[in-house]
Amino acid sequence: MSVAANRQGAIERAISYCDDGGLEHDLGERVAIRTESQKGAAAVGELQRYLTDAMQPAFEALGFGCTIFDNPYADAGPVLLANRHEADGLTTVLGYGHGDVILGQDEQWTKGKGPWQIARDGDRIYGRGTADNKVQHTINMAALKAVIDERGALGFNAKFIIEMGEENGSRGLREIIEANRDAFAADVLIGSDGPRSAPDRPTLTLGSRGGVTFKFNCELRDGAHHSGNWGGLIADPAITLAHALATITSPTGAIQIKQWLPPERTEAVKEVLDGLTIDAGPEAPEIDLDWGEPGMTPAEKVYSWNSFAVLAMTSGNPQAPVNAIAPSAHAVCQLRYVAGTDVDNVLPALRTHLDNHGFRMIDIEQNSVRFGGFAASATPPDHPWALWARGALERSWNAPPAVIPSMGGSICNDLFTDLLGMPALWIPHSYAGCSQHAPDEHVLVPLCRSALRTMAGIYWDLGTGEVPR
Repeated sequence: MSVAANRQGAIERAISYCDDGGLEHDLGERVAIRTESQKGAAAVGELQRYLTDAMQPAFEALGFGCTIFDNPYADAGPVLLANRHEADGLTTVLGYGHGDVILGQDEQWTKGKGPWQIARDGDRIYGRGTADNKVQHTINMAALKAVIDERGALGFNAKFIIEMGEENGSRGLREIIEANRDAFAADVLIGSDGPRSAPDRPTLTLGSRGGVTFKFNCELRDGAHHSGNWGGLIADPAITLAHALATITSPTGAIQIKQWLPPERTEAVKEVLDGLTIDAGPEAPEIDLDWGEPGMTPAEKVYSWNSFAVLAMTSGNPQAPVNAIAPSAHAVCQLRYVAGTDVDNVLPALRTHLDNHGFRMIDIEQNSVRFGGFAASATPPDHPWALWARGALERSWNAPPAVIPSMGGSICNDLFTDLLGMPALWIPHSYAGCSQHAPDEHVLVPLCRSALRTMAGIYWDLGTGEVPR
């Protein structure tokens, strides 16, 4: 049988996993385990069970040995490392997935019987964790099996991480990797998380934006005062805070603090983003074309630039307002930033900016909330492994993939690129309109089917030995 036929045979085996119901069956069993890492210590038992009952047996059936590392934080989930070593001298590929999910939001679901039982509606499969991230690592595991069944071996050494705390900031993963560097070492990371640029276009993502989250506190006095007697006489903290926030960006969201801007983009980054469009799928919000950095396309704004957002604001009691000027106002804000941004200067530059605009009365508190704790990092688009992956994706699709320098969200990419020193390639199997982190999260069956084809081709090509060294 020719090499091309063997590759096609692996692809057909992977696709049959979807067509014959295997994907839906396995996904249903995995979604049913309530892996809500944001519940802290109360969730650790279920987080552990996902690894011992679902992941470890599945990897062992593929010839992997498994080690489960306890998390150094008692209220955080464990980490599984699966390892299939075929021969010394072969390329070692590290995979990644996370089995934890955000809170179920059970009472808000409108599809099926809630978040913990998958429901099929046409080409959609609903359930918490379907898109983020249970279907994504399920697809990759099935593609590994397809190659093993077709070739009799992978042709490369494979390791695979399943962590149980990504939705809680990956707490403890760094410490586990630092204490076991040799166990996690590999030549390249090929993981799957996040959305494609469009549901029907294969996508290669080369990094992730980081996030700095902080809180503004404008506390002007101890108590509220009657708005009739004191209105016009004492400063309103909500108005003061609103004006301070308005100095940070233009009226259309362009960042005005120059120290917050990233360095000049490389020609390689500009090249991969040239002509790239964002298609979030049906029911996604309409993009405001005039929002953000002027002169940039939507793809350039979210994949190669920084953005500022106000996540929450309060003053007084919005649920039960009274005729009084509130004593304080608060806002939780976030800067999403790409690799190369001087992150250590974000808060000092903000302090200087507020002082220069007359807002010394506003305190800046670095927030310890769970989100936004990942650092930005990226593999260059012209890196040999990035070029190899582009070619492998094109062989499976007969069309060039979308290449994204940095995904809009954040993930623990820096642990692979910076701590372990390897290029990191992400091949996502979802789309932006999947309602992840919201009720009615779902995956698209045609997208899953194409993802199985994609990953079987990737894993087949890794085993040919024609890879970067």
